[in-house]
Amino acid sequence: MFNPSLKTGLSFGLTSGIITTLGLLVGLAAGTSSRLAVLGGILTIAVADAFSDALGIHISEESENVHTPREIWQSTFATFFAKFLFALTFAVPVLLLDLKLAVIISVAWGFLILTVMNFFVARSGKITPWKVIGEHLLIAVVVVIASYFVGNLISTFFK
Repeated sequence: MFNPSLKTGLSFGLTSGIITTLGLLVGLAAGTSSRLAVLGGILTIAVADAFSDALGIHISEESENVHTPREIWQSTFATFFAKFLFALTFAVPVLLLDLKLAVIISVAWGFLILTVMNFFVARSGKITPWKVIGEHLLIAVVVVIASYFVGNLISTFFK
């Protein structure tokens, strides 16, 4: 369905978009309880981290010395747009709902997309999907929990 360069960029961008944005969203919500801070963080991630990840995948693909310039740029743009657009989806519940509910909805949304994406990645690689999904969801859970505690610590020591 996708060529390898697009698949690399999309899977990297989506995964990074989920993990990074959820970590930031949960940490900022726990630390500030401010819708404005959380929304500002999401928008910052959507722009700055999307560019950062796109450059990172670009350099990584170049350093392998096996990809054509076209493949490298496909991965670069796919990473940027996947990260940018997906990170923005987390702004919707923050704009429309109470912040605590928005955090819960965002975590569920991120975990759902991570599950679906990893299911298809595992199937395309002929790997048992539930093992891959479980491993990657565990990492996401650790990020969310760690971010929550970091946000609480910051709130405790700096309020």
